[in-house]
Amino acid sequence: MAKKQVAAQKEIDLRLTIEEINTVLESLGQMPFMRVYRIIEKIHIQASGSNNAAAKKPKT
Repeated sequence: MAKKQVAAQKEIDLRLTIEEINTVLESLGQMPFMRVYRIIEKIHIQASGSNNAAAKKPKT
């Protein structure tokens, strides 16, 4: 039996409001955990990194 090759995953940058992110997370919460937990984790990591970067920006 031939092994299935996994295509290279290309990442993209999305700009969403907090409300939009919460809607996405709410929708993912309706799906099976084993299918979406990595996506939810990535969203949380990127969102917390975004909050830290915004807090460090000097105000003009």
